[in-house]
Amino acid sequence: MLAPLTTFGIGGPASYFADATTEEDVVAAVIWAREHGVRMFVLGGGSNVLVRDTGFRGLVLKIGVMGVEACGDGCFEVGAGEVWDDFVEAMTGLGLAGVECLAGIPGSVGGTPVQNVGAYGQEVAETIESVRAFDVSDGKFVALSKAECRFRYRESLFNMDEPGRYIVTRVRFRLRAGGEPNLRYADLQRRLGGMEGLTLTEVAKVVREIRREKGMLLVEGDADCRSAGSFFKNPIIGEEMLGSIAAAARLEASKVPHWPAGDGRVKVPAAWLLEHAGFVKGYADGPAGISTRHTLALTNRGGATCADIERLQERIVGGVKERFGVTLVREPVLVG
Repeated sequence: MLAPLTTFGIGGPASYFADATTEEDVVAAVIWAREHGVRMFVLGGGSNVLVRDTGFRGLVLKIGVMGVEACGDGCFEVGAGEVWDDFVEAMTGLGLAGVECLAGIPGSVGGTPVQNVGAYGQEVAETIESVRAFDVSDGKFVALSKAECRFRYRESLFNMDEPGRYIVTRVRFRLRAGGEPNLRYADLQRRLGGMEGLTLTEVAKVVREIRREKGMLLVEGDADCRSAGSFFKNPIIGEEMLGSIAAAARLEASKVPHWPAGDGRVKVPAAWLLEHAGFVKGYADGPAGISTRHTLALTNRGGATCADIERLQERIVGGVKERFGVTLVREPVLVG
């Protein structure tokens, strides 16, 4: 069963399963899958996936390539199987800035460039120098530069442009020695209340505390943690749509929270849309529900199936579309 390997705790079995602890294991698995004519899905920390109840008819390859190598001048090459938050803790402890606001995010290092993980004013793309991956199409390892990874909001070469082509095995980060903590995000500013001289470790600790309060930090026994994190992406829309959204919410356009997204577009918080469409914290649909502490997290309240989560997803997407004319997009990868 794949359920225990995911933070959702949902999902049926895989036909075949392999744990790749070396790059040679990755190559062998790709060759085996090709020779046997079976599909392959690459699994990291299981924090951004929703596995169907029927499981996956093919080979699930779990990436466990480890190791953290210092390359000098704030540069580190990190195995894709390393726990992301362990890496953040180590870097902030060394006084290296660039990932302090990404503390507490579950999953492995290899998954961060795929989704261009971001939170509290930072994106992992800001610190990635290159990604080493196995090119399934060409049958060789490649080093992809930051530009070649084509990072944008929650998207990259790996999950949008050429999904399934590359298997990430190592990521090279460049961090800033003696850099100041990133305190641009409103939640952090409110929590820290103008405090000065904070260390990177202190900021990372506050970020983890905020995530825990929102049920977004993995804590044993906490039902709100049985999720895939934020389930919907913040939609990017044309600025002209703000008026219609405001009218539907019976507000002035200036009251709709948004941020510039370039080219006459703006980003609107998906959580705000959910709440104003009636999908509030604690909303439940049988064993599936919305976290009691975070509007964007759909949760397994106990015994939920993939079908339960998908039914709730469809209800929310339909409700927000009907109210505001905005179509929400799921963030977790659907497997199976």
